Amino acid sequence: MLLYTVVPLHQVLEGWDAPRPEPVELQINGRTVLVEPDSPYGGRIVRLLSCDPKDFLDPAYQPGRRVLWWGPR
Repeated sequence: MLLYTVVPLHQVLEGWDAPRPEPVELQINGRTVLVEPDSPYGGRIVRLLSCDPKDFLDPAYQPGRRVLWWGPR
């Protein structure tokens, strides 16, 4: 991969090696998703685990979408 930018390298790579929380597997409307927790009661979808191609077209399961759950995981 090549990256052409005027931004200094230390700014581009800032936070690259920061530890990330372990993803949690959740069921949302019958679909299994991996969620990266960012608070005790929610997180962001990292991955959709489904065999149905139509699920990948549904914006409710797209990566980066914020989801909430009740109670800490």
